Amino acid sequence: MSLAQAMPPGFEEAGNLRQQARATGMDPDYWYAVEEVRRVKPGTVVEIVFWKRSIALFRSADGSFHAVENRCLHRQLKLSLGEVEGCRLVCAYHGWEYDESGRVARIPDLFGRKSAPKLSVRSYPVKVRYGLVWLFPGVPERAPLRQIPDIPELEGPKRWACVPLSFTCSAHHSMVIDNVSDFSHAYLHRRYRPFTGANLTRCETVGDDVHLAYDTQVGRGRISGLFVDHDRVDTNRMELCYQYPYQRSNTDDEIKHWLFVLPIDERTTRAFFLFYFKSLKIPMLPVRIPRFAMTTVLKIANRVLIGPLLAQDRVAVEAEQEGYERHWDAPPIESNPVVRAFQKVTVRKWREHLAREEEASRVRA
Repeated sequence: MSLAQAMPPGFEEAGNLRQQARATGMDPDYWYAVEEVRRVKPGTVVEIVFWKRSIALFRSADGSFHAVENRCLHRQLKLSLGEVEGCRLVCAYHGWEYDESGRVARIPDLFGRKSAPKLSVRSYPVKVRYGLVWLFPGVPERAPLRQIPDIPELEGPKRWACVPLSFTCSAHHSMVIDNVSDFSHAYLHRRYRPFTGANLTRCETVGDDVHLAYDTQVGRGRISGLFVDHDRVDTNRMELCYQYPYQRSNTDDEIKHWLFVLPIDERTTRAFFLFYFKSLKIPMLPVRIPRFAMTTVLKIANRVLIGPLLAQDRVAVEAEQEGYERHWDAPPIESNPVVRAFQKVTVRKWREHLAREEEASRVRA
């Protein structure tokens, strides 16, 4: 077998749905979470990658966020190697300065020229919401037509407590989406028991959304179960949705989460989780934890419960990625119909994006 044959096929060469899903990117004409706000201090710059595209995300001294193509037009160095001065991003090599719109605002040495040439790199729309930085990597004119998901519980004076949690895993984004909504893997989490005894009761695709529901026992872990008021909250059913390109869940309007994936390449994904609770109770007592203390409780929970739980998922999907790369031509065997439903939407949306790109190329030609 040649090296080309030994590698998983590309999207156009894929022979079945699973192979196609594992080769897709994600439609760039959506808002994507790219970083936690707290991780980018004013006056700093970081590199983010959306489907093999390097972008410099920088935060001006006034705290505002901006994103530009991650290359200096002079010698093509990554601008993320530079530094932020005031509201400008400065290349580390020759000190070329770029403003928030990506325009070259200053060149230190012009060698006799009176002004800097009119040059610019691409800039990207950026927003901040729910403690996350969001970027629109697609056609800028389409950004106003797309909305970041509305999460009313996380806004206003009575917003629920939520502490974002993120990590990068060496696996394709479709594997991450499959994992979070496929409850047939409860065995993996037998130590923490976030859900047990899952019975699929709904799987319905409506447009770009896949709606599903399980009869399942939620939050029955030895420690986590002590914080959930099972007498007041119906924790025997969970509703979920793959709302392309996002994923969410709801347990009795009391326990909810969103997952936002950032596709980096065919084997790398950044995952941003928002877990939020209307209330939790003090263990062994029928008393709710005060609202002012909930954020502190969630910070601890992320570190000692939710983080380790998600680490098990990360190990599993990374192992799945390695297995797929070795055995991509093995016959697909899938017991949970939600996985095929997700993959069908993912593949269709990627085809639609490629078709738009092809049409745009014909128009430009």
